[in-house]
Amino acid sequence: MKTQKELGVPIPHHKTLVTRVTKSVTKEQREKALNDTEYNVFSFPADLLFLDFLSDSGTTTMTDLQWSSLFHGDESYGRNKGYYVLLEAFRDIFERGDSPKKSIELILSGEDNVERLMNELYLVPYEGGFVNGGIHQLDRPNTFIVPQGRCAEFLLFSTVSRILHERDASISYYIPNNGHFDTTEANITVSGLHAVNMFDKLTILQDFPIDKLETENPFKGNMDIEKLKNFIKKHGSEHIPLIYLTITNNTAAGQPVSMKNIETVSKIAHKHNIPFFFDACRFAENAYFIKMYESGYESWSMAKIIQKMFSFADGFTVSFKKDGLANMGGGLFFRDKGVFHTVFSDEKDIGTQLKVTQILTFGNDSYGGMSGRDIMALAVGLYEGTKEYYLANRLRQARYFAHELAKRNIPVILPPGGHAVYIDMNRFFEGINIKIDDFGGVGFTIELIRHFGVRACELGPFAFEWDQKTQEQRKGILNVVRFAIPRNAYDNSQIDYAVAAIAELYKNRDKIPKIEIARGAKLPLRHFQTGLKPK
Repeated sequence: MKTQKELGVPIPHHKTLVTRVTKSVTKEQREKALNDTEYNVFSFPADLLFLDFLSDSGTTTMTDLQWSSLFHGDESYGRNKGYYVLLEAFRDIFERGDSPKKSIELILSGEDNVERLMNELYLVPYEGGFVNGGIHQLDRPNTFIVPQGRCAEFLLFSTVSRILHERDASISYYIPNNGHFDTTEANITVSGLHAVNMFDKLTILQDFPIDKLETENPFKGNMDIEKLKNFIKKHGSEHIPLIYLTITNNTAAGQPVSMKNIETVSKIAHKHNIPFFFDACRFAENAYFIKMYESGYESWSMAKIIQKMFSFADGFTVSFKKDGLANMGGGLFFRDKGVFHTVFSDEKDIGTQLKVTQILTFGNDSYGGMSGRDIMALAVGLYEGTKEYYLANRLRQARYFAHELAKRNIPVILPPGGHAVYIDMNRFFEGINIKIDDFGGVGFTIELIRHFGVRACELGPFAFEWDQKTQEQRKGILNVVRFAIPRNAYDNSQIDYAVAAIAELYKNRDKIPKIEIARGAKLPLRHFQTGLKPK
């Protein structure tokens, strides 16, 4: 008899205990809804869809342990008990590697020994990492809880920009990244800074053999090291307040970043005394790619790989709504007395300045705009979402989706990332008279909703404002549509439906309309709020 490994099929990852039945919506009803919402896919009512791949941000299906943790939520305004649990979870995940303390178990087990709670959780001093504790979090705050990632980006870049322009308002400041995502670029731009993408478009779009999906990954999300070196040489380190690395690289088709690339970028940054930050929205998936495909890490635990990744960083912003960690949450972190703290603390401590903005905009530091229930679910989710078996299942589903599309000759970018599959719209419309500013990817997403009740997201010339960018800036824009897969929400039968719908549109791609912007072409983050019109 064969062993479970010899069966050739993956071991089931989870059981479904609750279902949500989709409504029987007709094509005519969807057409009316599209017209009444100005053909903006973000404005289309989700309840009228069969499948929703618009985003994996906060769309996760929580585990039974996360649901049960909600009952431990403490809604106290100042220093709710979940705050201490969450800080300990952050330390476990980002700093402690294979030696976590898991202080969360004190709360989940109903520990009532007050002395133990005080000594092991509530009054523990901690310093030197990303998460100061006790008096040190008061004196030198370096951990900032917010509702989601873009709030952390706002905190970081609005504060950094103000400090920089107080020092010298005549200088142009640049933030290099392997791929700024939409809200990141917008927060940088609105703060008076300049976002610069440094990925290799040709590498991203390069063909990859479908038969090697399981065994190889070229880490297409890496930052272009030569571009970074030349940029620093050309502009000077005084014009670069920090270097940002997105893991995984959502803008560049969700591709992972290698540990070698992380280390190299870190060394370059520190050579020039430039703070090195992660956009860490999918850090766990990126760590799993490293374990699976980067030589030397095969036997490492997920915890140890994550610990090493973050050992190279001076700070990071993160949306905990990604990576399947929770439905709500984000954070900004920087290393205590590290490069960022030193560079941006003049007469005033940078952490104190950030904390003032946090309190003014999102709430007291111990809840940061999140409910106590969300805080507890996130604390549990940090442990759940970094487990190897969960990540293996998540990446397996993305590979299945991509493989099924590729089998039908649909131009999906290979290998896929961990959270989504991306279709190359330039190749999709090859031979058809659709120019880059006809926004064919948007037309594709509209027709996918109209005919099949499936929603995806254009992340190309429309979302990244091709018509308003310079030739140089356009080099950092791909022409893609993303299908982001919500965690544990869909099984392969639903992926099969999506594949069949995409394949049918591919056969009839000459009928997909060109799109014009009817209202709000120059609005910031216009893909969230403009009105569109199929030609």
